[in-house]
Amino acid sequence: MSKVNIRDGENQFQRLFEDDKYSELTMGAMRAYDWCEDPRRLVFTFSRYKFVSKILAGKKMVAEIGCGDGLASKLVAQTVSDLHLTDYDDRFVEITKTKYDILNDNILVYKHDIVLQGFKKKFEAIYALDVLEHIPETHDERVLNNICESLNEHGILILGMPSLESQVYASPISKEGHVNCKSGEDLKSLMQGFFHNVLLFSMNDEVVHTGFSRLAHYIFAIGFSPKSKLNV
Repeated sequence: MSKVNIRDGENQFQRLFEDDKYSELTMGAMRAYDWCEDPRRLVFTFSRYKFVSKILAGKKMVAEIGCGDGLASKLVAQTVSDLHLTDYDDRFVEITKTKYDILNDNILVYKHDIVLQGFKKKFEAIYALDVLEHIPETHDERVLNNICESLNEHGILILGMPSLESQVYASPISKEGHVNCKSGEDLKSLMQGFFHNVLLFSMNDEVVHTGFSRLAHYIFAIGFSPKSKLNV
C-alpha cells in the first residue's frame, strides 16, 4: 500500500507563482491604505460593489464614475458585458489601467471629469460610489444633468455615499473630504428631480437593507429612466 504525500495537494498553488499576472498585481493605494489602517473597510467596500453588481447584472454598457484604484470594480465587471472605469485623477487612471490591462478584456479605463461634461457614449447604467460627497453641493445639479445626458432612455443611475448622520463617527481624514454628505431623504429628493423612479436603500457595515435611513451608515439611491435635461 503506497503512502500518500500530504503535500501533493499543494502543487495546485504552483501556477500562482509562475504566472506574472498574479504575482505582479497590486492592491492600489486606496485599498492598501484600508488594509493597513482598518481592513474591515475592505469588507464594506466590496459589499457595496457586490450590491451594484447584482443590481446591474446582465447590462451591456456600464460606466463607473470615480473608480479610484479600481480594485473592487472587478465585481461589477463579472456581471456586465462592458465596463468603463473613469476618474478625474490621472494617478488613479494610470494605476487602474495597469491593473486591468493585464486581467480583463471587457474593461476600458480612461480619464473623465463628470463635473465638466457628460460622456460621449450612451450607457445603460452608470454608478458612482463614494464620489458625490466629495463634490461641493453647488455642483449637484450639473453632475446629475451630465449623468442623465449620458444614459439611454431607460438608463439606471446608482449613487452611494456615507449618510449625513454617520459623520459624527467619521475619522478626521474622512471628514476633511466629505463636503457634501446627505441624509437618505435629501439624496432621494435630489434624484427624484432627474429620474422618473427612485429607490432608496440603507447599509450598515456589509448589510444592505430597506430600514430607516437615518440609522444607516451608508445609503444608496437608484434612479430609473432619466427625465429631460434641466436648465442649470
